[in-house]
Amino acid sequence: MKILKFKNKQKFKYNKKIIVKDLILLLSVGIHQFERLKRQKVKFNLEITTDPNLKSDIKSIVNYESVINDIKKLTKKSHFELLESLSESIFDRIFRNKKIKKIKLKIEKLEIIKETTSVGIEVTKTKI
Repeated sequence: MKILKFKNKQKFKYNKKIIVKDLILLLSVGIHQFERLKRQKVKFNLEITTDPNLKSDIKSIVNYESVINDIKKLTKKSHFELLESLSESIFDRIFRNKKIKKIKLKIEKLEIIKETTSVGIEVTKTKI
């Protein structure tokens, strides 16, 4: 009798994400005059999907600290009338990194309507 040995040829599909949770910044955003005069607390949550074929080394990862610094720089510069325009500016900045394939972004104003904890938007954008 002959014994057959099967080699384990499992293949895996990876989905790598960088997560930034509850980043709270003071920024100028909104359509009302009082929103132009005083900065308000805004919370950001991001899920950034990267190219799954990247190596896991310091040269090929997406650095979450760089993502946070990009958002800080962007929001310090100017007033945004709408959260939607702020989100597009963030997408434009983060997608400069060619390793990034998809971004899920949630932006919430924390102090604008006193009967709520927050109001905001959530947008997902994918490179095709």
